[in-house]
Amino acid sequence: MHTPTISAQLWSVRDEITADLDEALARLRAIGFANVEAFDFVSRAEALAQAFARHDIACPTGHASLASTTENPFDDSITAPSSDEVFAAAATLGITTVFDPFVAPERWTTHTEIAATAAALNAASEVGAAHGIAVGYHNHNQEFEAKIEGRFALEVFADLLDPAVQLELDLYWATAGGADLVELLTTLGDRVTALHIKDGTLDPLPTLGSPPTDQVPAGEGTVALGAALDAAPTAKYAIVEFDAYRGDIWHGMKTGFEFLASRGLA
Repeated sequence: MHTPTISAQLWSVRDEITADLDEALARLRAIGFANVEAFDFVSRAEALAQAFARHDIACPTGHASLASTTENPFDDSITAPSSDEVFAAAATLGITTVFDPFVAPERWTTHTEIAATAAALNAASEVGAAHGIAVGYHNHNQEFEAKIEGRFALEVFADLLDPAVQLELDLYWATAGGADLVELLTTLGDRVTALHIKDGTLDPLPTLGSPPTDQVPAGEGTVALGAALDAAPTAKYAIVEFDAYRGDIWHGMKTGFEFLASRGLA
């Protein structure tokens, strides 16, 4: 058993990054975040790498589409970069694991569709291995709303993945999908190498395609974050994230960092 490393998903502060990348990174670093998880990094890898270096920030994980032909699941006109482009950019940033952040809901409704997605990620994993980079998948709630023979679609998916392919479990979205986090993490075992630390009241339940309105700082909602951390002894990263937050985002990120630090994470 080891202690996960604290990280921040940059999507949480996307507006602040757009306004002033250096200021946003400086504020994250001041909170205590020495690691971040990048998104939309392929077209701006060099600029991000230089900015991370200026602020002494590491970027061990990142999000990029690997099993879909579009970068935005809600806009088919935005073509996803090739796997080789993704891994070349990841290498520039020092990313060691690229997680596919979203596969459309309709691809989780049948065993055939799930198997096709698993095959796509298995193939991407082979390409990534040639670059020295691992591949994984990040869930939302669609992987839990459909069940195949009484099992969550994500569980069926995990069984079809090559052992090298990892899972990043978003604790908020898994809970929103109806999963018991401890049971799920016990089932998935060491396949889970990263956790998205995200909390909310789940009232109202979030729906895909619309920003959630219920998210709160870690430890202030109903998601069983502490129990999940205890049930994921092989997780390497605990990544603070908000999809949307109505309060002061910097307060929210700081509270998330302090929640994890209070549990002995660093």
